[in-house]
Amino acid sequence: MTASTSARGRPRDPGLDTVILTAALELFIAQGISAMSIEQVAKRAGVGKPTIYRRWSTKERLVADAIESLVGAEIRWPDTEQITATPLQQLVRRNIDAAARTAADPAFRALVAQIYGSAVTHPVLMQTYWTHHIVPRRRSVIAMLKRAQDDGIVAPDADLDVIVDMLAGAVTYRVLQPDPPNLRQMKRYLMATYRQVGLLP
Repeated sequence: MTASTSARGRPRDPGLDTVILTAALELFIAQGISAMSIEQVAKRAGVGKPTIYRRWSTKERLVADAIESLVGAEIRWPDTEQITATPLQQLVRRNIDAAARTAADPAFRALVAQIYGSAVTHPVLMQTYWTHHIVPRRRSVIAMLKRAQDDGIVAPDADLDVIVDMLAGAVTYRVLQPDPPNLRQMKRYLMATYRQVGLLP
């Protein structure tokens, strides 16, 4: 988020913004957007409600900005230059390690469940998550698949969007099941799925 000027003309405090966004994301993960309130966020952040309302006009916008600022900042997928410069197998295994840690994190699983559960009533949350997490992730995996095609590992006529959908759908299915896998199990499962599309021997 960028700093702006409050109604009194004073500059925004980025540190205070982060405290409020963190409190909002924690409450969203724990309770969902319908059960949480601006009053709860203010209490958790140690600020008054007017402080929040000067920055965010709605609870939905506050949670969307929390997802954008905090989730987007914590997760970094390799860019095109890194994908080009790194040996493919090393890149794939790094990707599996990062994805397994993320998918096995209980807080991340709860976040995904809350976002999916709010998709109809609060669509801006899904749109924010899609833009700042899903799209960069898809871009990274498609770049790896194109690299694998160039190396003759993946068939040249393979539909890369379909492959990414298959990989992402498999992971989401495992993450949201009643007894989700731990880190070791998630890593083993990801290795199996990547092997099925030819990214691992």
